Amino acid sequence: MKRMKYCVGGEWKDSKTDKWMEVTDSSTGEVIAEVPCCTAEEVDEAIAAAHAAFPAWSAMSISKRTQMMFKWRNVLVEHLDELTVLCSKELGKNLAEARGDVLKAIEPTEFACSVPFASQGNASLQVTTGFDTATYRVPLGVVAGIVPFNFPAMIPWGWMVPLAIATGNTVVLKAASMTPLTSMRILELFYEEAGFPKGVVNLVTCSRQESEMFLTDPRIQAVTFVGTTNVGKHIYSVAAAHGKRVQAQCEAKNHALVLEDCDLESSVNAIINSTYGCAGMRCMALPAIVVQESIADRFVALLKKKAEALKVGCSYDPETQLGPVVSAKHKESVCNWIQKGIDEGATLVLDGRDIVVPGYENGYFVGPTILDNVKPGMSVGDCEIFGPVTVIKRVKNFEEGLAIMNANRFANGSVIFTSSGYYAREFEMRTDGGMVGINVGIPVPSAYFPFSGNKDSFYGDQHVLGLDGIRFYTRAKTVTKHWYDEESRKKAMDTWEGTVERI
Repeated sequence: MKRMKYCVGGEWKDSKTDKWMEVTDSSTGEVIAEVPCCTAEEVDEAIAAAHAAFPAWSAMSISKRTQMMFKWRNVLVEHLDELTVLCSKELGKNLAEARGDVLKAIEPTEFACSVPFASQGNASLQVTTGFDTATYRVPLGVVAGIVPFNFPAMIPWGWMVPLAIATGNTVVLKAASMTPLTSMRILELFYEEAGFPKGVVNLVTCSRQESEMFLTDPRIQAVTFVGTTNVGKHIYSVAAAHGKRVQAQCEAKNHALVLEDCDLESSVNAIINSTYGCAGMRCMALPAIVVQESIADRFVALLKKKAEALKVGCSYDPETQLGPVVSAKHKESVCNWIQKGIDEGATLVLDGRDIVVPGYENGYFVGPTILDNVKPGMSVGDCEIFGPVTVIKRVKNFEEGLAIMNANRFANGSVIFTSSGYYAREFEMRTDGGMVGINVGIPVPSAYFPFSGNKDSFYGDQHVLGLDGIRFYTRAKTVTKHWYDEESRKKAMDTWEGTVERI
């Protein structure tokens, strides 16, 4: 077992804390590392290091910063296999899912290499006689990133760091205490192999108490967060009240509407992938399936058959299709939700609570679970479970299904499975979901588009990634210029200095 350090100004330091947090191998239950609950002084030190690094980093030409991003992208590619295994072990994703986690950090890094173009402002000559105006996008300063456990590569090193630093900001990451090792290893590579200036990215692990500093410290200009809705609301309200920009990506209960004219086999395959992938521990999982009654029995039978066929096992076994959840506590939470669904009156079609993987009896495994006949008002159908649990809601037609979906307080993603162009278009226009899939189980856009959740799934003004991300990490600076000539010197200056003209 290793005792990990925190990183300030490019140096890894021993914490003075007396509180340590365990990191486990999710497949075995073995404690593989401890990370510090950094003290308030250590968090302040990280903020100070980012603040000190900002002037030089932001003053570096955008061409040089972009060249460093190109180099950084290649470093990540070179270490893809190493990072995949590390992510799989500490979190529980199977190897394909963990590899995707790292690739989804590389993709936004590639997008960040387009910053010289994507962050361009605009300008006009002779806006009024003798006056020119230009708008530039300039960096904010220090950005704080508060990271969840479920994507230790993609979220800190894809959603947060690339666009933040490419646009000239510096960063303090609060890594997830349950899954910090991947993020820490990436930061080692960031300095050792990519050669970034010290202090551009800093990393701490701490409790919510210490991370409150990010919301109020005047040196921090923006906070980007991924996690629960209650915490996201708190971060948004407090940080915004202190004049900071906020992106708060929160919970989800994504729904799919399965119509009777769908390609049933393909639809079930997509739902198996989206609802059980990453053991359901992702905000773009598809845990709630709204099925037209005319095909509901066939759909549920096929879903059960394919779910039972999934190989549950050690996350870093190449044959595993469904790995464990992240911790014993999280397993208990998921199992409690399953029981709550039964108590609320749902029909238990498939129960994954008692699954045991030979040789890995202490792992945190929950098998595929299906709850049918989930009615409006059942909390199991409305709340995020964050595990491999599928709930089935039966409806008579498109309109009833859409109404049930839009009644949910979350609106991260929504999906329809149909062969009808009419219903696909109606769904696209009328769903509340911010990311919409038409016969696509996981409608996560590429990094060139924003990750655009709605309602209680997001608080803020600009989403992560895409041009939204560029705008979030930069502020507009509009410059109006005028140069005097002989004629303009002789004119009397009016209230608006010539910037207002009338014919």
